[in-house]
Amino acid sequence: MIDKAIVIYWSKTGNTELVAEAIYEALKEQNIDVDFKEVQEADDVDYFDYELVCIGCPSYQWSPPEEMDVFLKKKQEQFGDQIELKSPKRPDKNVVVFCTYSGPHTGKNEAIPVVKYVGQFFEHLGFNILNEIYVLSEHHGSKKVSTEGRMGDIRGLPREEDLQKIKQRVKDKI
Repeated sequence: MIDKAIVIYWSKTGNTELVAEAIYEALKEQNIDVDFKEVQEADDVDYFDYELVCIGCPSYQWSPPEEMDVFLKKKQEQFGDQIELKSPKRPDKNVVVFCTYSGPHTGKNEAIPVVKYVGQFFEHLGFNILNEIYVLSEHHGSKKVSTEGRMGDIRGLPREEDLQKIKQRVKDKI
């Protein structure tokens, strides 16, 4: 049973923020006490105060943006003494990792390394990964990338129906 959760995200153009908001709403609709913070506001967050941490960012050349990477590494230093050999699972600690991507070259494969990387910070602490969410999104600032990449015309993504599917996925996993 999840009673307390937090959504932490970094977004430059608003795509990841839309996904974070959808996840937040899904959790609120399940009567879960949820905090909502941008990475730059989350330095004081103690992951262990929550049964569920939802964390996300965009993919920048198959890596998290610097702001997210710096945050994760600071938190790893903060919680380093809680990393145990073999990283035993903590049954009451869970994480959902989400990533927005444009994928002009290889699609979702450009986002997979970001989600796996972010997830490792939590797996080392014994958190259970409940869900990995990949969200195709418009590449703001480049019409060419948003219309001629492998994913086709992705302008306007994520759309409302995409966000509703994300909400349902979150509800189904908690």
